[in-house]
Amino acid sequence: MHFTVTADTDIGIAKETNQDSVLFKHGTYSGGEVLMAVICDGMGGLAKGELASATVIRKFSEWYNKELPYELENLDLHVIGGKWSLMLKDLNIKIIEYAKKNNITMGTTFTGTLFVGDEYVTVHVGDTRLYHIGNKLEQLTCDQTFIAREIRKGTMTAEQAKTDKRRNLLLQCVGASEILEPEVLVEKVEKGAYMLCSDGFRHEITEKEIVESLNPINLINKNAMHSNAKYLIELVKQRNERDNISVVLIKAE
Repeated sequence: MHFTVTADTDIGIAKETNQDSVLFKHGTYSGGEVLMAVICDGMGGLAKGELASATVIRKFSEWYNKELPYELENLDLHVIGGKWSLMLKDLNIKIIEYAKKNNITMGTTFTGTLFVGDEYVTVHVGDTRLYHIGNKLEQLTCDQTFIAREIRKGTMTAEQAKTDKRRNLLLQCVGASEILEPEVLVEKVEKGAYMLCSDGFRHEITEKEIVESLNPINLINKNAMHSNAKYLIELVKQRNERDNISVVLIKAE
């Protein structure tokens, strides 16, 4: 598989700081290409959400630089998924301890994906998402939120969830959950586009609008990928989304 990647993050129209943190790293090894992409949506007063998300991003950047070369010698994405999960649990404890010590509340979501050749592993906490885009939009991660749980239980409809005041209530958050249980997925890479995004990106646009702009047919090169993603970010802002907005777009071919 060949991967092309772009990333955009925007402070949005209402917040004083951008508490989202975005990372991607793209390289080659003897078996082909390797690509890591991560989005963290931080939460907390002042800049503390930014600190939480940046702390997690920095740890995963270090892992890519120092640990990944050894993992590639005897590749097992299930093992990597387990190690990422343990890293997040360790970061969860450290952020909780820091927050208690400083009498503050802070935390971050996490959605991270590692593509290696024709497989990928995703580890996920909270309500940032990973999608696959072909002729339709397919959500690959499950939101760890109150409303997503209620929809799955059948006690709330998707339409009701759009206006529910508990829309942003997370069941899992790195830095704020006593017990953290990340979701881990290992799958084959499908041709098309993969998209990681914070919740600010997706609230004010429809699935149809995402597919129209980010259909792989329209993503002819990196410039097209960037401009199409930027178009959707500006559309979200025009519709008065008040959160930070972040997206990583990956074309697999």
